[in-house]
Amino acid sequence: MPTLPRSSSTSNDGVYVKVAIDLALDRLFTYEVPVELSGRMRVGQMLRVPFGHREARGFALSVESGDGATPSYRIKPILGIADEAPFFSPQMLRLVRWISSYTCSPIEMCLRAAVPAAVLKPNAKPKERLFVEPVADAPDAGLTAYQRELLGNIVRVGGGWLQQLCREFTTTPATLRTLASKGVVCIAPHAQRRDPLAGRTVLASRPLALNDMQRKALEAIIGDGAQLEGVDGKPPRPVLLHGVTGSGKTEVYLQAIAHELAAGRGAIVLVPEISLTPQTVRRFAGRFGGKVAVLHSALSDGERYDEWHRIRTGEASVVVGPRSAVFAPVRNLGLIVVDEEHDMSYKQDETPRYNARDVAVMRGSLEGCRVVLGSATPSLETWLNAKRGKYALASMASRVAGHPMPTVHLLNLAEECEAYASAPIFSKFLLDAIAERVRRGEQTILFLNRRGYSRVCECRGCGYVATCPNCSAAYTYHSVDSCLRCHICGAWTPPPITCPDCGGHDFSYAGVGTQRAEQALRKCFPHARILRMDADSTSRKNSHDDILSKFRAREADVLIGTQMIAKGLDFPNVTLVGVLNADASLNMPDFRAAERTFQLIAQVSGRAGRAEKPGEVFIQTFHPDEFVIRAAADADFIRFADAELRDREAAGFPPYMKFATAMFRARDCASAQRWAELYSKSLAKCPGLIVTEAVPPAIERADGWYRFMVQIRSATSNAISSAWRWISKARPAPKDMRVAIDIDALDVM
Repeated sequence: MPTLPRSSSTSNDGVYVKVAIDLALDRLFTYEVPVELSGRMRVGQMLRVPFGHREARGFALSVESGDGATPSYRIKPILGIADEAPFFSPQMLRLVRWISSYTCSPIEMCLRAAVPAAVLKPNAKPKERLFVEPVADAPDAGLTAYQRELLGNIVRVGGGWLQQLCREFTTTPATLRTLASKGVVCIAPHAQRRDPLAGRTVLASRPLALNDMQRKALEAIIGDGAQLEGVDGKPPRPVLLHGVTGSGKTEVYLQAIAHELAAGRGAIVLVPEISLTPQTVRRFAGRFGGKVAVLHSALSDGERYDEWHRIRTGEASVVVGPRSAVFAPVRNLGLIVVDEEHDMSYKQDETPRYNARDVAVMRGSLEGCRVVLGSATPSLETWLNAKRGKYALASMASRVAGHPMPTVHLLNLAEECEAYASAPIFSKFLLDAIAERVRRGEQTILFLNRRGYSRVCECRGCGYVATCPNCSAAYTYHSVDSCLRCHICGAWTPPPITCPDCGGHDFSYAGVGTQRAEQALRKCFPHARILRMDADSTSRKNSHDDILSKFRAREADVLIGTQMIAKGLDFPNVTLVGVLNADASLNMPDFRAAERTFQLIAQVSGRAGRAEKPGEVFIQTFHPDEFVIRAAADADFIRFADAELRDREAAGFPPYMKFATAMFRARDCASAQRWAELYSKSLAKCPGLIVTEAVPPAIERADGWYRFMVQIRSATSNAISSAWRWISKARPAPKDMRVAIDIDALDVM
């Protein structure tokens, strides 16, 4: 029995509510519902409750009758209902409880993750402005000629915002208030929507004719008829839409959503990156107009508040956004689309550490709606589920309109090193190909998954490397603002003038980032128009959209960037893609390194030749004969997946076993190591678990915290979570220690 708030009076026959307080306490509290509120009480509402000596807010998770029994403890009554409309439906509460259980996270933090912070602010409210509305059939006697003309204009346009009418008809607020005093117009505050698409051009579109593969894929998604129930009344199986890049998956999504809207149901479309959101929103808004809402972290608080309430009230029935949009309160949800389902961005990297793809599948099961997982390079977990029949499989093996896949060339950087005595940023063959595209007015995308200018600043005399004092990571040099930055904690410092170890003045900047590649490219092509897209160039609001809009409008010849340009983008004039360092992810100490390398190369290669003009891809690598590189160059996912699955099964790694990491962080290194070793030894005694020794990760110290990690494998996630809950209660870590478990971890470093 959880601890219960005390009160000075007991309750007899009545209604009781269990509340999750807006604090990470991981337990529920029971309150009495006063008689005058019992008829209005519903599960999922936000309540005001007494908690200690203050007022707190929380969500009603269950409402129960006292059945006339007198409780043996004193229960406080709730203070009021903060919002009459429930924030969570019963199905959404079941989903949140599942996330809490699966990820071993406090229920309060899971509830908080499911609602935008802007909506939960106590003072959150719609933006209001004065609206001027003409009064029907009001006599205009007593009006001057000017006032009569102004009134006629207001009637003609149907009224409007006060300031807008002042600008449009060259008048003043005082004049409009005079009209209001004479009873011919009404001036009152009205809620005004803060529109994230304001000022953005959206062109209307119509459904396109589908080819045979697209029609079969659409039929696999929508089935026959409007009924959502599958076999024996169970929800329909999730559908893996495995289509090569440029095969027309988005048009299939659009027509599947149109089918749901025609049946009175709504849809959610998840995209992995904020950079993809503007392009996707434009396409969906062009098809479905004002029914589309967008949710992502780059919106202002006001925009998020308004968009969330548009969804909640049913004004918007199609939601587009990254992972948090999976919780959107869509009414009568009929379809969830997870585009690029393999992407790591769907994994939340803080508590609760959920994967939006898996949450989408579970929400589909709980709400009885369809779920589509789309990708040209599916995750091996999803692919194995499709092979085993747990998911339905729809394949689209060729591009729309018969467009060929791009021609791929592997460039051996080892041979270039022999010719130039060092590894060049751009191969001669790639430079020639870029020059040809610039001459023909075609566009190029260059992919380099490392931002900054150079990854290390090193003294040539003694080998000293400038390292962040808060992290066990080298500073990265950024040429744009001429400083050294830590990509772990964000600290920065000016470049050293003299070496702190030997006093020398000769420093080298080793390694290549997007800034250095951009600078080198400008020297090679001084007249070319070049854009860079990485975390540094997209820090401003709408900067993703601004860069991509310029490139789409052909205001640039070359776009160079990190993985945010590697997927989902569609530019008809791009005929060349260059992968500058295909080996970067392959050399990571991670059992998923081969899978990630294949996905990145295949995805970025797919940006070339997506329209009438044929495309070419140049992949720079030191290992041109590596199986992963070859398979990615051939866009042969099935061959790669079959080989990789055999290796994973033999080694006992996902998707054949569940994998989790436990991270221990402390200001004192010895303390972090001691507690990690204690948990490792205790977990190793639990049946069914394979537990590693406590070891520091690749970045041993981050933001001043020393870190040690324990890896856990088991046949089931329940075995891991049950063991974790047991040891967390049996041996709770001290308050100065941060301990976190990540079920289905994607980051093992």
